[in-house]
Amino acid sequence: MRPGTQMQTIVGLDPTVADALRSRLAEVADRAVLAIIDEVPSYAGALTGRMGEVIRNAVQLALGGFLTLATRQGAEAPRAPAIEGAYQLGRGEARSGRTVEALLAAYRVGARTSWRDMADAAVEAGIDAGQLARFAELVFAYIDELSAASVAGHTDELESSGRIRQRNLERLARALLGDAPPDVVTAAAERAEWEPPGALTAVVLPESQVSHALTALDPHTLQPTDDVPGLPEGHASLLVPGTGSATARRALLRALQGTDAVVGPSTPWLEAAASHRRTLRCAALGLEGLVDSDDHLAALVLSADPEARADLRARVLAPLADLRPSTAEKLTDTLRSWLLHHGRRDAVAEELFVHAQTVRYRVGQLREVYGDRLDDPAFVLEATLALA
Repeated sequence: MRPGTQMQTIVGLDPTVADALRSRLAEVADRAVLAIIDEVPSYAGALTGRMGEVIRNAVQLALGGFLTLATRQGAEAPRAPAIEGAYQLGRGEARSGRTVEALLAAYRVGARTSWRDMADAAVEAGIDAGQLARFAELVFAYIDELSAASVAGHTDELESSGRIRQRNLERLARALLGDAPPDVVTAAAERAEWEPPGALTAVVLPESQVSHALTALDPHTLQPTDDVPGLPEGHASLLVPGTGSATARRALLRALQGTDAVVGPSTPWLEAAASHRRTLRCAALGLEGLVDSDDHLAALVLSADPEARADLRARVLAPLADLRPSTAEKLTDTLRSWLLHHGRRDAVAEELFVHAQTVRYRVGQLREVYGDRLDDPAFVLEATLALA
């Protein structure tokens, strides 16, 4: 949308004054450009480049449109070319990375410089006081309209480019989580203008906490918006850039304090899918509060294949199947504690709240059932995994 204002001021410049102004148009434009480059930091050094030519042309177009407007005698003068030029200038400035504040500052400086030069020329050409006052009124109404058109162009460009970049970032996140080939992911990162970090860390957290978390995280954090397989209902995924160092991980955990986030391992950025998969497995453990998956590696290993673990447990405990249920339960608890405490009888007794002699008796029962297998490293490993 290109906004405009209705300028009702009629100047009707004398042809002699108009000709004098038109003859100095290029000179006025050049001085306006120089003033903008000198006074607005964002435009420093722009005169020698392509942008200097763009600005100069835009200023000349604007001044030419203004003189056409100022010489009308009551009929509406066409100003669409100048408005369109201002709109396109705003889009170009957004693409160049300049802010709307810098753009408006350029308008203020350019308007001041142009008005001073044109007023001097008009006075030299014999403009009367009444015309000069109307001339000033028209100048600033015209600048308001042009600057509004440029702001609209700047806004439209940012919204358009922002939507495109957001789509590219979403495609990048999808490629990362989908284990796409490295060349595909790298190309997606280039399209999204996203600089690959040293590492990525997957984070899963409630959707209601995403906005709060993003304010404390790296601004280049990726947020997949498509349906993510395995993601718990009401939760979101983030891919947080970092270096992969212990210091960076501590900083990430501090930034997520107060959330119920599950933080996955830090992996090379092209291996982010592995971090995401482990994060989902850790989230499935049902832990509360801020969870660092690195603190739960054993639980993750033991829960990686629950069916296989159940089969292993059944095989380890098969020799106890013919005993009374109460006896089998006591011996199972004793076997587990004996394995975890490496046969230290006092530690087993303390954990099970029984006398050390009771532990001796139960271990004797276990040896009767299992025989030499209690001393077999392979069986000890299987039993430890099954009962841990």
